[in-house]
Amino acid sequence: MSALLSLNNGLKMPQVGLGCWKIPNDVAPEMIYGAIKAGYRLFDGAMDYGNEKEVGEGIRKAIADGLVKREELFVVSKLWNSFHHPSNVKPALEHVLKLYGLDYLDLFYVHFPIAQKFVPFDKKYPPNFYCGEEGWAFEDVPLIETWRALEALVDEGLIKSIGISNFSGALIQDLLRGARIKPVALQIEHHPYLVQEKLIEYTQAEKIVVVAYSSFGPQSFLELNNPNALGSVNLFEHETITKIASSHGQSAAAVLLRWATQRGLAIIPKSSKIERLSGNLHTNDFDLTEEEIKSISSLDRGLRFNDPWEWNKIPTFV
Repeated sequence: MSALLSLNNGLKMPQVGLGCWKIPNDVAPEMIYGAIKAGYRLFDGAMDYGNEKEVGEGIRKAIADGLVKREELFVVSKLWNSFHHPSNVKPALEHVLKLYGLDYLDLFYVHFPIAQKFVPFDKKYPPNFYCGEEGWAFEDVPLIETWRALEALVDEGLIKSIGISNFSGALIQDLLRGARIKPVALQIEHHPYLVQEKLIEYTQAEKIVVVAYSSFGPQSFLELNNPNALGSVNLFEHETITKIASSHGQSAAAVLLRWATQRGLAIIPKSSKIERLSGNLHTNDFDLTEEEIKSISSLDRGLRFNDPWEWNKIPTFV
């Protein structure tokens, strides 16, 4: 079982969860069920992943079979860009809950600080980057308006916690000036090629938990033919990582995950192999030295693989 992190609203969140991005629909129910059996309690999904129904099937089967109670799970999803307008936020959440087959979410993030044009559910779901037949289109919706609609859903009990994802420090600072309910977590791309130390320091000082995605760096983006990933050294084979892994009798993956958790971050790695799932869950079973942590952090190149500028010159991180 994963260690628990305290959130700023008094609730607890597992430090290690299962990321549901790119879990194929046909195997998702079985994988989620197996992960719960292995001890996982946090499942990080999103409207954009297109597998909510299947993830929900695995969760509900585990509950029905008595493996776990709903209140022991921490189920996460993310509001997609197409549903930022306050009038669309609650219908979006209700759509998510219907697909999951659940009454509430433990955490609902704003996936990106980007307001795309609304796309009806029956037109295309998930809409991904589709905004209509004429290509990219946006809505003039300030983030604080989206946030207030999310706060209302917390008041209704449909969400226990709300968070932000892919936000810069300036956007977090601006949101905090107007938020009634503080975000409990910030999810960011985080790996040795993109350490973001200042953002993490600021966010943690604000009592907001940082959740790392793409902990293995380019590995998550190779199958997407991401040019930055294709041109990068695989972190599993990087001399610095393999040397540290060898000294601890651990895998390179375990070292990369421990580098994050030992610095107070939560992680959501994915694996299709049950033995690796179990290993990821027990990543806190050893400690890196301060020197090793600094050595891994020194690999930082500011290399971002998930950048909206590459989609349509959207200036999220410029």
